[in-house]
Amino acid sequence: MTELIFPTGQDIYLEVNGRKLAVVESYRARSDRELYPVEAMGESEPSAMQFGRTRYTLELNRVYPCGGGDGVDFHALQGFNLVVAKPDRRIVFTDCQWSSITESAGINDTLMEQVTLSAGRRTEWMNQ
Repeated sequence: MTELIFPTGQDIYLEVNGRKLAVVESYRARSDRELYPVEAMGESEPSAMQFGRTRYTLELNRVYPCGGGDGVDFHALQGFNLVVAKPDRRIVFTDCQWSSITESAGINDTLMEQVTLSAGRRTEWMNQ
């Protein structure tokens, strides 16, 4: 099976232990951070904000298993990475868990139209 590469100008893929399992046509990332007001005695307004945990929610569109993904049960997959390689930087979302998968299939083919997942961490490196 030949690897399908989408012409996005970016390299977006799912990996486990450094092995590319699927390529992704596009993604959308949302980061939400918990905020807690710090209130001082006798003040009507908070004096500061304390930051809590950050949550990363990712929506992947058109996920296609590549050569290393043959025979992989994506529904059983957990603790994987989403890698986004851009010309000037590389973003890696680690410890990913999926929350929903929408599939469509042709003969001898599987294409996950949309996958929603949560990531435990986001790391970004600038290319040199």
